[in-house]
Amino acid sequence: LRPCESMNPYWFAALTMKSVGKAAGEMVEEVKRQFALTDSQGLSILTGSTEIKPDYDRCIAISTKSSLREMVGPGALVICSPLIAGTFFGVQAVFGLLTGSLVSAVQLAISMSNSGGAWDNCKKYIKGCYSEDPELRFMKQPRTEQDRV
Repeated sequence: LRPCESMNPYWFAALTMKSVGKAAGEMVEEVKRQFALTDSQGLSILTGSTEIKPDYDRCIAISTKSSLREMVGPGALVICSPLIAGTFFGVQAVFGLLTGSLVSAVQLAISMSNSGGAWDNCKKYIKGCYSEDPELRFMKQPRTEQDRV
């Protein structure tokens, strides 16, 4: 397989991961903004304000708009690469592009599912406080006075 044919799934994956990162960043900024709002008593959403309610619709709008906007690049890659290959290099190039992409996508799918499972297991390990290292122990609230220190 030539590199051009087998790199498309990796390029697509990179574009989608970058898009997810941007969309998540926009969502974090919106949530921070909402958490920073205070009512007439100086309370925020997190401290029990009854006047301020979370703006769920704005978060949904951010998610929807950014997902549509950010997926233009990956969608264009998928649609345009066979068209460009076929136009400039012929049917054999399209066959090579699709075959190479399919073969490398299988390896990428296996790798990504494996690493996703490892990431999830790591998160469970930390949240379950199984680590001997105190830096890796997750505690929402300290259980004892000694944990506070």
